[in-house]
Amino acid sequence: MADLKSTLRQYIIDNFLFGDTETKFADGDSFMDSGIVDSTGILDIITFLEGEFSIKVNDDEIVPDNLDSLNNLDAFINRKKAQLN
Repeated sequence: MADLKSTLRQYIIDNFLFGDTETKFADGDSFMDSGIVDSTGILDIITFLEGEFSIKVNDDEIVPDNLDSLNNLDAFINRKKAQLN
């Protein structure tokens, strides 16, 4: 399996940039500030995370520090998976 950030990046490219690999964004770039994802898109990301990584995103975890960049998503998923073990 591809590493976590690669999987997340591909999901963002496929679902929010419609396959446009020319649009570049760094791992730390805010999805919201860069216009890649809007507030409705965050809900799509949550659905993806819950299905793909078998985690539950609680209401109080729906904050930019967890969901608004590849780095934030990576750290959040790793924390959630560690809680399951």
